[in-house]
Amino acid sequence: VKITKLMLIINALIFLALLKTCNHVQKSSFCKQHENPFFIPTASMGTRIHTSEGASAPTRLLRAVGLFTGDMRQFGEWVKRQVFIIQLLDCVLRGVAQVMFVNNPLSGLLVVIGLFVQNPWWALNGLLGTAGSTVSAVLLRLNRSDGAVLAGLHGYNGALVGLLMAVFSAKGTWYGWLLAPNLFMSMLCPIVSSALSSVVSRWDLPVFTLPFNILVCSHIAATGSTHPYFPLHLHQNNSFENLSLPQLFLSVPVGVGQVFGCDSPWTAGLILLALLLCSPTICFHAILGSAAGMCVGLVLAAPHMDVYSGMWGYNSVLSCIAVGGVFYALTWQTHVLALICAFFCAYMTSAISKLMSVLALPACTWPFCLSTLIFLLLSSENPAMCRLPLSSVSYPEENRHYLKQLKASGKAPTHNRVGNLQEGEANDQLEVESDPSDSVKVQEM
Repeated sequence: VKITKLMLIINALIFLALLKTCNHVQKSSFCKQHENPFFIPTASMGTRIHTSEGASAPTRLLRAVGLFTGDMRQFGEWVKRQVFIIQLLDCVLRGVAQVMFVNNPLSGLLVVIGLFVQNPWWALNGLLGTAGSTVSAVLLRLNRSDGAVLAGLHGYNGALVGLLMAVFSAKGTWYGWLLAPNLFMSMLCPIVSSALSSVVSRWDLPVFTLPFNILVCSHIAATGSTHPYFPLHLHQNNSFENLSLPQLFLSVPVGVGQVFGCDSPWTAGLILLALLLCSPTICFHAILGSAAGMCVGLVLAAPHMDVYSGMWGYNSVLSCIAVGGVFYALTWQTHVLALICAFFCAYMTSAISKLMSVLALPACTWPFCLSTLIFLLLSSENPAMCRLPLSSVSYPEENRHYLKQLKASGKAPTHNRVGNLQEGEANDQLEVESDPSDSVKVQEM
């Protein structure tokens, strides 16, 4: 009980600090934009880029930091003018990072380094899956007009497909024949994603990692553990040990790493650093979601080794990030909603894992997709719980900018169905002066 109270107090203090930081950024961005030399709003906010000559040293430092944090918009504009290989490399790195709702190539690079620390063979398969999925989307000319390919939105499902096919393979590392089904399944990701998007877009919902779930489960069901060329093994652990507090606390960052199928604390640390580089809010909610999953695992008397390995946390990590500032504008109400979604997702993880085990299939990220879609379909008259339109979704700090400007224009929504706004309507409200193809998106596809 004391530990729970302490965690709640720490959670409240960190959240208040995040809100204070976001409010400070909003004030400097919208009230004093002439003093902010590196503020670059999204397309839904216009493309007024402010620079200042003769800026002070702290201002120049902030400007330099701003070039590498957030979504690195200026770097993205530079990449658009380069050759295809450089564009593909940027798309691959952004695609790897988009697994965690992050649109930042440096964050993607940190994640890739973490994957190589865990297992170079897994990392190679993940990169191949990301590249294959991205190239497939380019060849099929899917959503090129809205910048989805350049934002890495056609790469993150391929990254997970490549990684998890290598993780589940019973042939061990450096089994070259695995690259063939890996490439084939990853190139199917944009097709499945586009098909699902045509359905869920009616409710302005993302497809999340549903293509990854469908394709990996199909591959596992088709091959099984006795296939002569592509045998698979699923990690099952039913042993109980005495509870270890150090391992319990270590399971929180490891749960973040398990989003990529990695149980190395060093890999988890690099992934958390990648999240922090893009958005402190995303990093905080990732830790919070993993802690929520760990607590539910203990409450449901899960095998301690499963809890220590982070298997109870990774779905809750994604759910907590998605609701806590990415698809909802961050307020204390949506922060609490994200925490509730994380707990609900952990319960869904337990239920779906037991159901899927009957079919000898892993839970993958089915619990995250189902629980988060339920929470995004929530109807509420509370103006503080506003779901953003997919065309305007970015990282949490930028999302608060968007909602702040809506309120300043007197056209802020009165309920959480902001997602029902069409892109043109949202842009008209903010008097956009830019091309909508420049908008930054986070897992819209």
